[in-house]
Amino acid sequence: MALTTLERPGSARVATTARTRVQRPVVAPEFRIADNPAAAVLRAATSGPVSRDNAARSTGSSIATVNRQVSSLLAAGLLRERPDLATSGAVGRPRVPFEIDNDSYLTLGIHIGAAATKIVVADLRGRILGGLAIATPQTGQDFATTTVARSAKAFLQRWHRRKPLWAGAAIGGRVDPATGLVDHPKLGWQGAALGAILGDVLELPVSVAPHVEAMAAAELLLPTPEPRTGQERGSSLYFYVREMAGIAVTLDGRVHTPSSGPGSIAHLPTGSQVQCTCGRRGCLEVTVGDRSLHARAVGLGIIPAHNGTAGTTIADLYRTAEAGSAPAQELLRERATILGDTVALVRDMFNPDRVILGGQAFTGYRPGVTHVASAFRQSSSLPPTDIRISGFGGKVQEFAAVATSLSAIYADPIAAARRIGLTD
Repeated sequence: MALTTLERPGSARVATTARTRVQRPVVAPEFRIADNPAAAVLRAATSGPVSRDNAARSTGSSIATVNRQVSSLLAAGLLRERPDLATSGAVGRPRVPFEIDNDSYLTLGIHIGAAATKIVVADLRGRILGGLAIATPQTGQDFATTTVARSAKAFLQRWHRRKPLWAGAAIGGRVDPATGLVDHPKLGWQGAALGAILGDVLELPVSVAPHVEAMAAAELLLPTPEPRTGQERGSSLYFYVREMAGIAVTLDGRVHTPSSGPGSIAHLPTGSQVQCTCGRRGCLEVTVGDRSLHARAVGLGIIPAHNGTAGTTIADLYRTAEAGSAPAQELLRERATILGDTVALVRDMFNPDRVILGGQAFTGYRPGVTHVASAFRQSSSLPPTDIRISGFGGKVQEFAAVATSLSAIYADPIAAARRIGLTD
């Protein structure tokens, strides 16, 4: 079915097929640390069992408020009590610790990349339980979105012992979070009804988000292997590079989401001579993106175009460098230096309290991090700042999708439970 687009996402007019389609609810993600009492209590339980007294201290709420919220969340099934952990001699249910129910429910996360799509399921603490990858279909947006939705549905059916609550999709390009419509120039999508199609096929509430904003939300909302504090205060600059390049900004516990869509750093000048599709040379994305770097490595004879019967990938370049190839190391060092210079440029523009680097351009070849850090220090004109690699490493795309699938539940768990049908 052809999709006739009237105007891009974000406008009042939408694709004609999206208008006539019977849509399941598409719910805009809420990338923020919510301050309503139920959300605060649920958040207090994300790190494990917690007593009501400790929950009151960590949330700043009274014991009476915590008790009311715990009762509501227990009734919805999002929390469960742990009488086996009650303090010896304690009397009454208020002394019984509670935790998020990690066994009964799941959410479905989908990250749609230019080349590959990752589909994962996660528990209510944001821990990924399993996943798979498929090639992103390249033959038309209706076929592609339907194929992704059906693949996700088939994968979801493997988890029949858990009830799915929500689906979240993270994708590059421009997204209208209210309607789930997507423009993705690299895929040739214009006004693709991703949210509506996922809702129809999966029969779940769906949230759709720009993927770099979703990655910044994952840093804010989900636990990481390396504990961190202070993310809810001040400002953070999230800088992402893999095939695409993008940034997102977090301010005081909320990811900034411009109404007209995320800004772009794809065409920032780097000084390289790599030809961009825009007609200029040296644009950031075409200089440091995986596909472009792989093509340069093949063109320079650093790696072959084919390895046996299959084509080589950027991972072959990494392996060649790690095996001691000086040309491979030099090419990756050049990219790392450009990345460090560009991160410094953007950091100096925003002057955030912290900088977080995500994406395989930073994590795929670990020796390159040293060169990124060195170039950053030399190029930034501001005092040193907190800069680090994302704790999600090579799974940052999957966790971005998980954050999208959980954001509405984390922002207002009682309202989300009503929408899902867990409570009246």
